[in-house]
Amino acid sequence: MSGPVTTEDEAPAEGGCGDTHRELEVTDPHEAQVGRFRVRRALPRRARRTVGSWCFVDLMGPAEVTADRGLDVPPHPHIGLQTVTWLIAGEGLHRDSLGTEQVLAPGQLNLMSAGRGIAHSEEATGRYAGPLQGVQLWVAQPEVTRHGEPAFEHHAELPQVELGSATATATVLVGELAGAASPARRDTDHLGADLQLRPGTTVVPLEQAHEHAVLVVDGAVEVAGTAVHAGQLAYVGVGHDELPLSVHEPARVMLLGGVPFPDRLVMWWNYVARSQDEVTEAHRAWASGDEQRFGPVASPLARTVPDPPPWDRG
Repeated sequence: MSGPVTTEDEAPAEGGCGDTHRELEVTDPHEAQVGRFRVRRALPRRARRTVGSWCFVDLMGPAEVTADRGLDVPPHPHIGLQTVTWLIAGEGLHRDSLGTEQVLAPGQLNLMSAGRGIAHSEEATGRYAGPLQGVQLWVAQPEVTRHGEPAFEHHAELPQVELGSATATATVLVGELAGAASPARRDTDHLGADLQLRPGTTVVPLEQAHEHAVLVVDGAVEVAGTAVHAGQLAYVGVGHDELPLSVHEPARVMLLGGVPFPDRLVMWWNYVARSQDEVTEAHRAWASGDEQRFGPVASPLARTVPDPPPWDRG
């Protein structure tokens, strides 16, 4: 359940992450196509490229799938990022070039670290039929790990914590919130949590060194007094130690945060790099079938190879 980032999603060579001291900034999502699904893409946007090391956020569904037809995202490559996959409804099957074959269900987390290169697919499970809804996120890997070996981990259970006066339940996907720490790998100082909000106001504790964003998954939320609707991303800059979230009806949001990412990113298709040359090298390796770099995926779906990036077209 990933990518791709294309030139339609904003200029691939841009790396600025915007003003990190904004009090509140609300941005609309962009619609994109992933496999058979239309998704709402909250990151990257021209005004807001990253939130901490979070560099990509897609809201997918809800949409109906069958046992044999799901997302149908064929084998494709990644470099320099971690995929964080979180389902709200339904099931999906992850396969990758490490030999992983893992079914993912709501409340469980798939985290794949690409490092120097990995390939994977996202498919129907062969058993589940019904609604599918979830969030796909990418984390830009720092210099110390982005050239490392690829890896995959699945977490069947994640910690939960009550926030406010029992007005919200937070599931911590990555990092730490209100004393609850996720067991998931974390290469940078960042946070990802799923908040299920009940009517009233929840004051969410924040780390002052982090910038944060609230992505509304379902419902409508007042973020620091500003109305934010499903699909929108509300950004809050560094220097805040709490954030009030108010709802009149139950709602669901993703809270993302982290220390502002220090490096300029170049993102194109499913690659996160620091230069166009790195993207070109990786894409040529994938297009040529270089299994030393990416490896095969045991998928019934044919691997996908798009045209080269625009700067590498003769």
